[in-house]
Amino acid sequence: MSIEQRLGVNIDHVATLRNARGGAYPDPLRAALLAQAAGADGITAHLREDRRHILDADIDALMGALRIPLNFEMAATAEMQAIALRHKPHAVCLVPEKREERTTEGGLDVVGDQDRLGDFIAPLAQAGCRVSLFVAADEGQLQASAQVGAAVVELHTGAYCDFHAEGNHQAAKEELARITRCAQFAADLGLEVHAGHGLSYETVAPIAALPEVAELNIGHFLIGESVFLGLGPAIAEMRRLMQNARR
Repeated sequence: MSIEQRLGVNIDHVATLRNARGGAYPDPLRAALLAQAAGADGITAHLREDRRHILDADIDALMGALRIPLNFEMAATAEMQAIALRHKPHAVCLVPEKREERTTEGGLDVVGDQDRLGDFIAPLAQAGCRVSLFVAADEGQLQASAQVGAAVVELHTGAYCDFHAEGNHQAAKEELARITRCAQFAADLGLEVHAGHGLSYETVAPIAALPEVAELNIGHFLIGESVFLGLGPAIAEMRRLMQNARR
């Protein structure tokens, strides 16, 4: 039996638009509150080392105003750990981060950084944060995620979405099969399974249909679509597609 699926809305690129002019609008907090009113189950915000979109003040505002959980995305650095421990958000999602990338590329190498990540995660979990690791659909990475003490894994759907956009249907089919297999493998390990990155109206249904996937986190597409539809209707349509796939 499939579990009820949540939708987390990433508001990073509202901040990207604000920062393009260096002003105060559009306000990411306003976007988060609109998403909350539209039925989002959580808000995701990635505080990057270079502060290219979300700023420290945004995290302060979100923690003070949201009634739904905040999923605080961050690199596994001492600076970010200190910020997370100060705020104690509902969830912390550890992601790989490089200054030169446009967006997050690939998943964490948990296998290659197992000892350090285990030590890094422990105080966050002790503080009451649900720790998630953003990983590729790979059994070795999932096994290592369970071993370092993560409660959740978020499967990287970017390659699947990229193949779909390129019209490479065979590669998209193979990547979807890999995600499907790994979602079940992660659930069997006792991990809660989330998925995200690059999902759109065209690509969401096969991922939403996976019974083990408890949560989808979607941002860039929804913020872009909101230019044409408004944020509330854009979220409502994504929710409709998710629910239809779930049936």
